[in-house]
Amino acid sequence: MRAQIDPFQAIGISRLAHKLKGEGRSIIHMEFGQPSTGAPRAAIATAHRVLDSDGLGYWESPALRARIARHYADHYGVAVEPEQIIITCGASPALVLALTSAFGAGDRVALARPGYVAYRNTLKALHLVPVEIPCGEESRYQITAAHIAALDPAPAGVIIASPANPTGTIIPPEDMAAIAAVCAERDIRIVSDEIYHGLSYVGRARSILEFNPDALVINSFSKYFSMVGWRLGWLLCPPDLTDRCRAFVGNLFLTAPSLSQHAGLTAMDCRDELEGHVEVYRANRALLLEALPKLGLRKIAPPDGAFYIYADVGHLTGDSLAFCEELLRDTGVATAPGVDFDPVEGRHFVRFSFAVSTAEVEEALRRITPWFSARTAVGASAPVK
Repeated sequence: MRAQIDPFQAIGISRLAHKLKGEGRSIIHMEFGQPSTGAPRAAIATAHRVLDSDGLGYWESPALRARIARHYADHYGVAVEPEQIIITCGASPALVLALTSAFGAGDRVALARPGYVAYRNTLKALHLVPVEIPCGEESRYQITAAHIAALDPAPAGVIIASPANPTGTIIPPEDMAAIAAVCAERDIRIVSDEIYHGLSYVGRARSILEFNPDALVINSFSKYFSMVGWRLGWLLCPPDLTDRCRAFVGNLFLTAPSLSQHAGLTAMDCRDELEGHVEVYRANRALLLEALPKLGLRKIAPPDGAFYIYADVGHLTGDSLAFCEELLRDTGVATAPGVDFDPVEGRHFVRFSFAVSTAEVEEALRRITPWFSARTAVGASAPVK
């Protein structure tokens, strides 16, 4: 039986953006959650040094695993063993490892809708069954303990994300504790995507490990550490699944790039530089939250963290993919269609990434302001299709 998965539409938007750029157009890339900054300076210096001195074979850095374990103790007050940490080629393989290790074909796994497109499609590709729970304004677009308790029968697992993609919402600690409690009661394994930790504007995000030590945790160097192209992440697995996870990673992925592991170890101690990036995102977020409502985009998910604005454009369109394509062609500003994140209601939403420079955000707003103004005027007198 072949798995049927949906395309990642934002990739098509990005492909069109690069085509237009090749034709000489000026493009502002707000379609991906990709920092416009590079790796920390000291991490790049480490990479240069390693290139001259290391053969870069298959390798998993004991020092990096130990440093990540210390990170959990320092930031969350959670004790984990370095052996529980598996270094991966970014968060995507970590997600595959988590799902293949914890679940079997046909298992049902719950997740919020809207949510990251790859959750749904990776579940399908692995012959697992996604159980999407519609989450709107009433739950701040996040899955809740009540949602999970109402599922009958109980799923084998649940995927949570805080801060979330595409909304940026953070699960409050009391809600995180309630989710952990209902999952423990119903024997539901939790997979927690924590790749946006460090990117918070309303207080720090909490790790699920503070509430449930048996959860699997995914993280990455791509977001806070600004190392997208280095393809480096990790899976933190509970002791009962460690051997199984290691068997899968050895057969499916071997090891993460050695060069990236050396650089990542250095990056973990570049906090001052990285916190400077967060301040840029904070300023960008403020610019968009001030400007977008003036353009008629008044229904916005609470962007507590990450670097996204998930905005309702339902008064202007019923086809967010066509809407994003038209916006790109007319203004040179690339955005992500909501249908990636929500195949039901996402046709009324778009996602703006503000992981770009402040100058680019300002220029994007200059370009899209007259575009939205014109469509708002037309939309007031015409039905939305």
